[in-house]
Amino acid sequence: MPGPRVAYLLLWFPEPSQTFVLDEVNTLVRLGLDVRVYTLYGPRPATRLTGMAEVLAPVRHLGTAALKFLVRDLLRLGRTWGPEAAPFLRRVLVRRWRSLETWGEALWAAMAGVHLAGTMTADGIDHIHAPWANGPATAAWVAARLSGIPFSFSGRAHDLYPPDGALQEKLAAAKFIRTNTRINQRYLADLCPPLAGKVVNIYNGVSLTPAAGPRPPARPPFHLLALGRLVPKKGFPVLLTACRHLRAQGVDFRLTLAGDGPERGKIREFIDREGLADRVSLPGAVPHREVARLMAAAHLLVMPSLIAPSGDRDGIPNVILEALLCEAPVVASAVSGIPEVIREGDTGWLTVPGDPEALAQAVAAALADPGEARRRAERGRILVAREFDSRKNYARLKAQFEGALRVTPPARSPGTGDVSLSPGAP
Repeated sequence: MPGPRVAYLLLWFPEPSQTFVLDEVNTLVRLGLDVRVYTLYGPRPATRLTGMAEVLAPVRHLGTAALKFLVRDLLRLGRTWGPEAAPFLRRVLVRRWRSLETWGEALWAAMAGVHLAGTMTADGIDHIHAPWANGPATAAWVAARLSGIPFSFSGRAHDLYPPDGALQEKLAAAKFIRTNTRINQRYLADLCPPLAGKVVNIYNGVSLTPAAGPRPPARPPFHLLALGRLVPKKGFPVLLTACRHLRAQGVDFRLTLAGDGPERGKIREFIDREGLADRVSLPGAVPHREVARLMAAAHLLVMPSLIAPSGDRDGIPNVILEALLCEAPVVASAVSGIPEVIREGDTGWLTVPGDPEALAQAVAAALADPGEARRRAERGRILVAREFDSRKNYARLKAQFEGALRVTPPARSPGTGDVSLSPGAP
């Protein structure tokens, strides 16, 4: 019998800061799963996607161009899905959301979920999966409740911390919940102990191909690398303060801080104010295909993650996995799932989050002992190859989808004459 047809439901796809989701989708396709991607928002500009891998699954976008279809299907809600549909939708939306922005995302997600219930029924979808626990999971929940198609979602980082106002109900309604760190698996299990059996941990895979050639010689000036979105949870101001300490200690280094985001201006001001412009470069966002080259040239990757004031935090930043795969030594802070891969004394150096002096000491220690740095990086590569293999991990996810198939048809189905989407259409 043919396998299930699985809908992946996201805000954007593909997204440069979420190359791990693209790898997940592409690997599932290569494993023989019939995957269709639906996005709540419109397509990204082609220039933003430069350097990303080819997308192997068909993608259908909503966005503002689809607003008239969403309003139309909302007005037909009771006629299409029965008298219980409207009270359910009100229950989805009328609750305490963590912010106005979160409520706006949930409103759009719920409207989109109504529309997608018909679309996915017409498209023959057997299972709906949202790779994020916030808006995408809300849309999946609505679409699943109306259509009878089962759904699941993943919980990762900002989508869990802090949780939105519907997380526990989504946990209860989902067939299963996938996390990509053991600490998040425990967090969700503790949030709803009766549902703990639904929560499964499946690590991300790593799609990066290490650059060929030897590692850089262990001599100054040392090349430090930091890579990620310029947002509070990445802790890059802590790294810059650590750079000031390293300079005072006489360490000869250069830092490449690659990425873009809302804190770019603040970071640039700090660099200029502290006279670090000759030590720190800000190249901006780097295409994913260039990451391996940066790793190959770096003596050390530094990942100073912390818990942001909002509660947002990293899971396991994929850049850490990519660095270890390239045998680049790693210094990182002990936040969230990072200690699951960076193990002090074994696969890297761990520091206290938000402590620039401790970070500077760890960086200096790693640079002062290149033999130990090489040993830990090699151990890290072995760990990543064993625990973060894309084909192995996403084969487990594929099996989860196959085990969650709907066993009975939905009680109601809409007419299919005007709800299906053509590829790329709203």
